[in-house]
Amino acid sequence: MNTIKPQKTYIIAEMACSHEGDTDLARKIIDGAGKAGADAIQFQVWVLKDMMVPNHPDFERVSKIELSQDEWSGLADYVRKNYPAMQIIACVYERQSVDFCVCMGVDAFKLHSSDLSNPFLVKYVAKTGKRIDLSVGASTIAEIQTAVEWIRSTSNSEIWMMYGYQNFPTPTDAINLNYMMKLKDLFGLRTGYQDHSDGASETAYWLPAAAQGMGIDILEKHITHDRSKKGIDHEAALNPDEFARFVQMVRIIEDAKGISILHGFSDEEIKYRKYSKKSLVSSRDLPRGTTIVENDLTFMRAETLGLPPDQADHLIGRVLKRDIPAFHLVGEDDVE
Repeated sequence: MNTIKPQKTYIIAEMACSHEGDTDLARKIIDGAGKAGADAIQFQVWVLKDMMVPNHPDFERVSKIELSQDEWSGLADYVRKNYPAMQIIACVYERQSVDFCVCMGVDAFKLHSSDLSNPFLVKYVAKTGKRIDLSVGASTIAEIQTAVEWIRSTSNSEIWMMYGYQNFPTPTDAINLNYMMKLKDLFGLRTGYQDHSDGASETAYWLPAAAQGMGIDILEKHITHDRSKKGIDHEAALNPDEFARFVQMVRIIEDAKGISILHGFSDEEIKYRKYSKKSLVSSRDLPRGTTIVENDLTFMRAETLGLPPDQADHLIGRVLKRDIPAFHLVGEDDVE
């Protein structure tokens, strides 16, 4: 049987700033992602003095949650020790953090849409040669195209295009999944959906499910330690137990999507065909020497599959070479 096996859905657990500057909370979030079976945990790594002007209204708040490079290294070691199958993605905003994350050995980089038009950072990350998850929310086609060209002119880094709006939470009518699919077709890149739906609502599950059903095989979802604490980045985040349910949902959909069958049937389909398809059977007891006419045959479900109804013309007009009882599966070996 020739089949086309789809790519496994890649699930990114976005920690963002839900750690609130506390490495103990960060480890709880990592545990939640790892135990749920996420494919990657995403860190947001920055050096605040190089990322935000001091008079920015969020400067003081962000300064309280900034983790040191030693703390980030410790968290990366924690991931590798306890969840070796889970990759580490670093969302970076300035060069110093890029250099540090290369030394830390991250598996991929994420570039926020705020830097999509920043050739200095885009090219600097591209020089690492690592995969780049390019966030394109609220960006023009020209901006996306230019960023892709900067990357391709600099290195052979793999590019994943990540679509979503970082509104917390994002209103459902602002998401526009059809536009996401248009971007996927236009650029021909592996494309992911960054969900920022209300973490306390069912849309946090069925919108990613809808994206997956449309053909998206990368899902980025926020995770926190306890949404009820209403901490930083809690609005669109799932609790660890909810994130486990989310991963389970994605894997169930993945199984249900199955494979593209070109020839032959799966074991389940063979079982179903045997149960449901009708076969040609004798409508009554027929003695040897009978010349079969249409009324001698009927079409019924049987314990096993015989000739299908569309083969009746191959039997009509032929002579039976043995006695057959009613409801017998009439086949080529019964006729002369």
